[in-house]
Amino acid sequence: MKMDLREVGYDDRYWINLAQDRDQCEGGNEPAGSLKAICKIKVGNIVISILPVVLYGCETWTLTLREEQRLRVFENKVLRKIFGAKRDEVTGEWRKLHNAELHALYSSPDIIRNIKFRRLRWAGHVARMGESRNAHRVLVGMPEGKRPLGRPRRRWEDNIKMDGGI
Repeated sequence: MKMDLREVGYDDRYWINLAQDRDQCEGGNEPAGSLKAICKIKVGNIVISILPVVLYGCETWTLTLREEQRLRVFENKVLRKIFGAKRDEVTGEWRKLHNAELHALYSSPDIIRNIKFRRLRWAGHVARMGESRNAHRVLVGMPEGKRPLGRPRRRWEDNIKMDGGI
């Protein structure tokens, strides 16, 4: 089955940038087998194959700080696999890349920012929906019954307010 990646959320700008990167590698600016070219291809594979699977349905997630931290750890682990280790200029020993160095090499927004953007976009869609739509009814409806004792669980609306949308 052939899948149109525009349905997953990748627009024409993504494909134009990817084509420009490929042309730079093939056009003589960078050798096609250079480390930088290989890293660009691997990062492109992350954006195409891994992120859509990880972020499927993230618009409706209610993330706690612990879950956000786990997602950041996953993203850093994948980026460290791609970019590898770095040789220290002073000692000459190999070391892992620090988080700031990883994010300097990886120009796309981090995974949490991507989730927040998608969540705010979905909140805008739900706010514009008609009152007969189920998603709108769930958002504005009041559930029956009592809440359990203890600290209230984080709600989707709370995440939207923290994201700065409402």
